[in-house]
Amino acid sequence: MTLADATFRKIFELHSDAIIVIDREGAVVECNPAACKRRKLPREAARTVRDAWGAAGDELLARMNAQNETAGTIRTTFIFSPGDTIPAELRIVRITEAGEEPRLFLVTVKDISEQRRIELDLLRFSEVTLHTVNPIQITDANGKIIYVNPAYERISGYSKEELIGRNPNLLKSGMHDREFWEKIWTRILSGKEWVGQLQNRRKDGAVFHSEVVISPILDENKMVIGFVGAHRDITEQKQLEKQLVRSQKMETFGTLAAGIAHEVGNPLTSISSIVQVIQRTTKDEFAREKLELVKNQINRITKIIRELVDFSRPSAYEIKKTDVNNVMRDALNIVQYGKKVQHITFKVQLYDDLPHIAVVSDQLVQVFLNILMNAVDACGTEQHAIGVTSRLCDKSIEIVIRDDGRGIEKEDIEKIFDPFFTTKEVGKGTGLGLWVSLGIVKNFGGDIQVSSEVGQGTKFTISLPLKGSLHE
Repeated sequence: MTLADATFRKIFELHSDAIIVIDREGAVVECNPAACKRRKLPREAARTVRDAWGAAGDELLARMNAQNETAGTIRTTFIFSPGDTIPAELRIVRITEAGEEPRLFLVTVKDISEQRRIELDLLRFSEVTLHTVNPIQITDANGKIIYVNPAYERISGYSKEELIGRNPNLLKSGMHDREFWEKIWTRILSGKEWVGQLQNRRKDGAVFHSEVVISPILDENKMVIGFVGAHRDITEQKQLEKQLVRSQKMETFGTLAAGIAHEVGNPLTSISSIVQVIQRTTKDEFAREKLELVKNQINRITKIIRELVDFSRPSAYEIKKTDVNNVMRDALNIVQYGKKVQHITFKVQLYDDLPHIAVVSDQLVQVFLNILMNAVDACGTEQHAIGVTSRLCDKSIEIVIRDDGRGIEKEDIEKIFDPFFTTKEVGKGTGLGLWVSLGIVKNFGGDIQVSSEVGQGTKFTISLPLKGSLHE
């Protein structure tokens, strides 16, 4: 045996992978200790490949004898013995002499148990992230997105192709300042996770809220190589919280309003009576003029108190089956004959077959009038249009009143249903119209939603539940 032969024999003997030499018929000619010890075979045992591979033996033999293949790799379950089975990668190499057909094949059996475990972990992770309803994003150490799951595409409105390679600040809403983001980066770059709530903006401009856990990805040296962001969409929860706060505010204010109306109403009646007596007895024109101003202000205060009382006390109106379209037509007939609407075009499309629902028609017409008059005021003195539509939804009737007027500032949208909040000039609005309207609709089990853009107009969507309708 030459030195080279001895060296290769040593390599063959010491190799950690199982190595088996097989002839063309599938008989095991020789195996190294890593294979023989596990198989409990003598060095030169006439065992066939089927003893080692079972059903995979036919595939192995076919690959070994393929005319145009010098080597091949098979992933299979390798059976050393009935109690010793491993996932393995088999590499087949022909042993040939020049110009001769191969007589022997060298098969290396690599144990890939750990690799297979890692692959299964990755597969499980992939399936979980792919099918979870929670949006997930993965970024590199610089914050560039390298992966998003379908849920993240749905919540953001962007496709995977639009997001990969971009920074997540693509979705920023402007709600969080620089200091807020600096605190997050300081924490996650130190290897700690961050938990909190974010307000972001979808591709279509709509705002969404999410509860987020951002976890750093660390390598074997504890260096940050990326980040995983797991989101939970809480947009609906935030909307419900706002509605709850609004309802509680309205309930509290209603109780307060009743007390104010009682305490202010009686003295105001006395003041009004005195003013009228003095007006009738004085001949001083200056005094009469000023008393008229006082009287007008008293009437304005009285109107506010009346609205407060109407809102705070239980309704004395009769609830009955009502055609919402007819109520809207009544409101339009009142609004359309005013001097303010001469330059406004009304575009009305009412769904013909709306079911009758249980409401107080007098109160509902008040709601429509309040919103229509606000739309008229928003149009100013220029040529504009107001659209009114009704439609039947799954469990409700929706009435949409849309104008193309001046719109509402973003910071005012959240306040327009607050009592005494108004964007009109002093003396031209009490700030109670929308507050009272929302209270009426809420009492019917419905809701009012508003969307607006400055310079483009405003849309009010009034939804009234079908519960109690004639179509139930």
